[in-house]
Amino acid sequence: MDEIELTRECEAVQIPSGERVPLPQGTEVYVTQSLGGSFTVQAPSYGGLFRISGQDADALGKEIPEELKAATDAAAAVEGGLEEQVSAMLKTCFDPEIPVNIVDLGLIYDTCILAQDDGSNRVEIKMTLTAPGCGMGVFIAADAEDKIRALPDVSDARVEIVWDPLWNPQMISEEGRKALGIG
Repeated sequence: MDEIELTRECEAVQIPSGERVPLPQGTEVYVTQSLGGSFTVQAPSYGGLFRISGQDADALGKEIPEELKAATDAAAAVEGGLEEQVSAMLKTCFDPEIPVNIVDLGLIYDTCILAQDDGSNRVEIKMTLTAPGCGMGVFIAADAEDKIRALPDVSDARVEIVWDPLWNPQMISEEGRKALGIG
């Protein structure tokens, strides 16, 4: 792991609490992972792990990950409208413990797009988790919000975690089943 000093302040999401915190310019971090277009960093002086959005890659002295650029471009090119673009972006979000995206896991229950007075859109998502005790829920929701906000016509995104109905393995898509080898 290479030690990196942040070149500017950037927002980070603390793992697993999902709390958004600013990491100041000059903070020493170690990149432990780059997955789904974001970076997981260890910040010893702040006591833990954090996720930094790929949109803030420059604060790490890195380029925006091609994975995030490709996902954003692909989502923008999706035919059918904003709801399909949102779904495409959600397919870049993963439960860190399961190698299948949250859409194919069957965690997304509802997507509501609300037109704003300025011509932009607010996106509200209802999603669940694979288990009520999952400690990564707030983190996964924050990741989804950040990625939805990256879409050009979206000004705000909110993800609410719900428990009705309770998730079960039958909710996994056929593609997800194949990825998990239960197909």
